[in-house]
Amino acid sequence: MTLLVISPDYASHLLPLATLGTAWADAGERVVVATGPATEGIVRRFGFEREHLQLGRGSNPGVIRAEDQPRGEDEALRGFFEATRRGAVQTLAFQAAARGDDLLWEPLVVAREVQRVVDRVRPDSVLVDHLAFSARLALTAAGVRHGDVVLGHPSALTVGEEVYGLPPVWPRRLQPDPSALLALRRACERVRDTFTDRWNAALVTLDPGAPACEDAFGVTGDVLLLNYPGQLHPPARTALLGQHAFLGSAVRTEAPDAEVDAWLAQGGPPVVYVSLGSFLSVRSDVLARVVAALRDLDVRVALASGSTTREALGPVPGTWLVRAELPQVTLLDHAVLAVSHGGNNSVTEALTAGVPLLLLPLSTDQFAGAAAVEEAGLGEALDPNGAAPEDVRAVAEGLLDLSAEPATRLRRLAQELTDRPGAGRARAALTGSPREAT
Repeated sequence: MTLLVISPDYASHLLPLATLGTAWADAGERVVVATGPATEGIVRRFGFEREHLQLGRGSNPGVIRAEDQPRGEDEALRGFFEATRRGAVQTLAFQAAARGDDLLWEPLVVAREVQRVVDRVRPDSVLVDHLAFSARLALTAAGVRHGDVVLGHPSALTVGEEVYGLPPVWPRRLQPDPSALLALRRACERVRDTFTDRWNAALVTLDPGAPACEDAFGVTGDVLLLNYPGQLHPPARTALLGQHAFLGSAVRTEAPDAEVDAWLAQGGPPVVYVSLGSFLSVRSDVLARVVAALRDLDVRVALASGSTTREALGPVPGTWLVRAELPQVTLLDHAVLAVSHGGNNSVTEALTAGVPLLLLPLSTDQFAGAAAVEEAGLGEALDPNGAAPEDVRAVAEGLLDLSAEPATRLRRLAQELTDRPGAGRARAALTGSPREAT
């Protein structure tokens, strides 16, 4: 039996998808990952085979830097980073304008290559990133049954009157001007219509008998899998999803890291883990304010600095651990607080470890994800462009002293996510294996 995993050439996408694939590998089955060359090392570390498949111009094996990207993608990335400095609505507007090239890159070329990969691998099961639209287009046109994995917050799949790119909810301290939101909605609607026209045109080229859709951002595969805890999702929205399975989280096993293990073994004050992810670590100003906020607290900090230099962080206590990349899952298992941009991997991994979250959302689904964490009482969000160090410190102190009721709720959620790992849930949903579902 063979599982085919189709992933963009980005570590943040491949890591959870490959983790889901371990359920098949543990059952003695073959796992093949179709992705680009930048993440080949990740595929090898999981012990899987790789088929070459380029789903977009850019790539990211761990920490993304604009200067490492091909021409055109580098300027787009710099434009995105600059937009995050101007604010949430400006960032979402920038992303909306770039959506066609980002998500439906050379659809016919990619779709036909995906179909050739399927012909070579001859998989029994297929898992594909929901945002790999060109790949899903190919599978849909060829009638290949597949699991459609939403790796971000569930709002990455629009339902009801939602428009892709416009958060359906916002954190308490991030409430944009209503007129700006209306303009953003109209821009997202225009992008939706253009994107859907392109999707339908490519689909009918690949399969002349295929019916057109009204909103390509609402199209799902045969089996909808959401890498997110269902406990945090509003029941009214869940009812609009159709047939689906919440995976909870896809927490990988990390290799031992001698430096990290030695640092943890030193003991001392509680550990706070800080990371703005592989993209947004470029926001050195935000990281510097977080450092200033935590510096005077009785904590030890493990900080993944990414593309930010150590010098840009300001004075760093000697007891802290600062590296460009750190084993996030390992450190979250020892942390009492996580400070994050609110990417879905960071959020779900922290919740699985039972760690409350201080979130500084900057783009895409991070705003809705932060709002959900706040609503559940498992963390708080601040405006990354407006929060001063004293604001960050005050929220951090509150979360370090989480009251009994939310602390109990967090422990209960962590236990549920640990008892039923996402990989087993994914295999159960895709293969119908009841043993994997327990």
